[in-house]
Amino acid sequence: MAIQREIWVNAIQEGLFADNSFLSKAYNADEFVNMGKVVHIPNAGAPSKTKKNRSSFPADVNTRTDVDLTFNLDEFTTDPIRIPHADTVELSYNKRESVLRQDKAALQEAVAKSILYAWLPAKEYCIQTTGASIKAHTAKATGNRKALCRADIEKLMTKFNADNIPQEGRYLLLDAYMYDQLLNDLTGVQNQAFLASADAQRGILGKLFSFNIMMRSEVGVYTKSLVKKEEDTEGAATDLAAGLAWHENSVCRALGEVNAFENEKDPTYYGDIYSFLVRAGGRPMRQDVKGLVAIVQGESV
Repeated sequence: MAIQREIWVNAIQEGLFADNSFLSKAYNADEFVNMGKVVHIPNAGAPSKTKKNRSSFPADVNTRTDVDLTFNLDEFTTDPIRIPHADTVELSYNKRESVLRQDKAALQEAVAKSILYAWLPAKEYCIQTTGASIKAHTAKATGNRKALCRADIEKLMTKFNADNIPQEGRYLLLDAYMYDQLLNDLTGVQNQAFLASADAQRGILGKLFSFNIMMRSEVGVYTKSLVKKEEDTEGAATDLAAGLAWHENSVCRALGEVNAFENEKDPTYYGDIYSFLVRAGGRPMRQDVKGLVAIVQGESV
């Protein structure tokens, strides 16, 4: 059973940050995991000053002050599931493997959503959409919002350029509706060029204004006053959907311990019991939050 347990753990852990996931487009902080619960990330302080044609000696000696960024790893667990003895001997397929696949998918979604919400920045790091009036699409939201348009992505690029963020390694994650709005705003020629730059193996749908565009069913939600909502918070009529733009060195994620639990031939349940646990977390990588911007729906009257 030890070998089988290791196979389960490896299968889950390898799937959590697959190459085609947006989570892989971030700084890997696994090496800073301490005791499986807290991640410490050294954040470099200001560089030394430079002086042209120095004439005064000795020069002033300073010490760089670094910042220690920390975050806790959250614990994600699956509900224990029972596989009756009859299922292990009568079914034509391996139900245990089916349970593994299903629970792995559930863990993937829970971890991805949690880390994504941890990345979402505060109000001062938000840009609002400026496109045509469209119907709100978040849960329980009513009224109209401004669509995402090409000009909004150009504004993001300008912000990243002004903050001296490297051109390579920029990503923009959109929900299904905002992605559709962007496509509808492109001309036929622009749409063709965008789709031609896709990299399906890396989960990239296209490239626009230096950003590798990715998509998932939902990304983030902000309130009317641009305060980010916590994950699984109940929807409101005034909610604003949001996408997220980042540089791969401006956000981090970490994966801690992965454990599989099993109790085969349980005498009280007359079957096998399985459950899984994984610790994971993330946060903005930089103290100044440069290279991280939420693009939030603008309100439309």
